[in-house]
Amino acid sequence: MMWGIIATWTMAYDGIKEAGEILQAAGNAKDALEKAIIDVENGPYYKSVGYGGLPNKEMIVELDAAFMDGDTFDVGAVGAIQDFANPISIARALSTKKVNNILVGEGAAKYAAQHGFERKTMLTERAKIHYDNKIEQLKTEDIKPYDGHDTVGMVCLDQGNSMAAGTSTSGLFMKEPGRVGDSPICGSGFYVDSKVGGATATGLGEDLMKGCISYEIVSLMKRGMSPQEAVDKAVGDLNRELISRRSQAGDISVVAMNNQGQWGVATNIEGFSFAVATADQPATVYVCENHEDGTTYAEATEAWLNNYYTTRKAPLKRLK
Repeated sequence: MMWGIIATWTMAYDGIKEAGEILQAAGNAKDALEKAIIDVENGPYYKSVGYGGLPNKEMIVELDAAFMDGDTFDVGAVGAIQDFANPISIARALSTKKVNNILVGEGAAKYAAQHGFERKTMLTERAKIHYDNKIEQLKTEDIKPYDGHDTVGMVCLDQGNSMAAGTSTSGLFMKEPGRVGDSPICGSGFYVDSKVGGATATGLGEDLMKGCISYEIVSLMKRGMSPQEAVDKAVGDLNRELISRRSQAGDISVVAMNNQGQWGVATNIEGFSFAVATADQPATVYVCENHEDGTTYAEATEAWLNNYYTTRKAPLKRLK
């Protein structure tokens, strides 16, 4: 029986490997996806998701997450939530409610506390160093304060042909307090329909929302396109439209999987990576190249992976 899971960025590799074991044993897509995203949220070296995520401009970590059931279209999401360990689990719980499915800020925190979700100080010493160093750089260098928007997003298919999608992120580094990007917004950061397939996005949320890109990809698949055809068209169209209307386009990267386990990936940047596991292949990391006529990708080499993990775990020094 076919199953599969695809995720944005290399940081998802360990999580989808665990998820693959669940799916191979005939586990369900919702459990597998939640477990895989929790693995990323708990990793202290991934500075754009969960514990260790980079803070807003007031040095507060605010997290966004969302969960969608492809069978029922049930959706739950949290935005700008502080000091809870696994926002994906809170989002999944909210997806089971008839109303009040999307909670933000203080309201999201109250709900999480009342329902027994784990409190945790999410600002790490490592993230504080990143923050302090950025403040020093901004004093003397002409650089943008905003960076680090590598949302983890996943689409999952189980052997029963059920699908789920989810996202989790700490959003833009040094963002305005209360800022929410595309990640917890249904249709933009994620979308899944078990009768068709699912997609999830990462990049500059303010631009991704302008195209409702995840819904667009699923819509294209519903009209008969393969996942690769759908993501190439959606990313290409949105990128061109933004440049035409605004003279520039932010980072746009997407992954998709249909209900047959076929998958696709597209990006408008260099260096985007993703991880995928299916019944036909073990968990694998790929690195993308962006071209005018579409996206190509190749399996990450051992040297590339070693450099990735070494760089992220390297000790940090304060600039002052």
